[in-house]
Amino acid sequence: MQLSSFILTCGVVTTLQLANINNHAQPAGGPGAKSAAATLIEKGDVHDLKFQASRALNYYLQAVELEPKNVPLLLRIARQYRYLMSEARSNEDRLKHGAAALGYGQRAAALAPHNSEAQLSPAITYGKMLPYQGSKAQVEATPHIKKAADMAIKLDPRNDNAWHVLGRWHQVLAGIGTLKRTLGSLIYGKLPVTSNEAAVACFDRAIAINPHRLRHYIELGRTYAQMGRSEEARRYLQRGLSMPDLEYDDPELKAKGKEALAKLP
Repeated sequence: MQLSSFILTCGVVTTLQLANINNHAQPAGGPGAKSAAATLIEKGDVHDLKFQASRALNYYLQAVELEPKNVPLLLRIARQYRYLMSEARSNEDRLKHGAAALGYGQRAAALAPHNSEAQLSPAITYGKMLPYQGSKAQVEATPHIKKAADMAIKLDPRNDNAWHVLGRWHQVLAGIGTLKRTLGSLIYGKLPVTSNEAAVACFDRAIAINPHRLRHYIELGRTYAQMGRSEEARRYLQRGLSMPDLEYDDPELKAKGKEALAKLP
């Protein structure tokens, strides 16, 4: 498995106008600004639920001007840019949106060092950027993903997304061949050594916490396929493929699951 395979969205008034209700200007942190931000966030959430990233950002980016330290809002914005990253057609645009997502995620992580979701956000973005980066950037991102996932789990052991990200980290690194690992280490620095068994343990934990996310089953199945354990791989891949699409990247994950299933002996 390639390291690059690590992949697990019209403002009408201006910020100034929103902050000047009834011609009485409110400071950025005042009650008027806070109310305006909440209204904008609610409008953005409508589009977020429909995976309409550009429309959601039209509201969220106005809101963050009013509440620049609103951690849940920063995480929403990071998520929209990850959606846009998936929709982009060029590597340049993908990396541009990825950099924006990473920036907002890192702001959230810095503001909320004890918030599991805030700590996890940069790791998710790093992982989604890997397929579009060069080998050096991929190797440099690897420890950041592991550190962020570990911290997210430490803060909330029942964060199934964090267990999933950690499982993907183990899965991808375990699938790198000896030759590529050796060459990569000589050029860019030593890659961590891990195992498929560690990935299986993480995905099992994610499923135990939240059995309703198809991604956990599909990645567990892909890990078993990587291990040559076809029976287990088929069982988990079929389970994931039978589940309804609920999240933005579910169709993409199902495509990967179908591909893995077709390759099983």
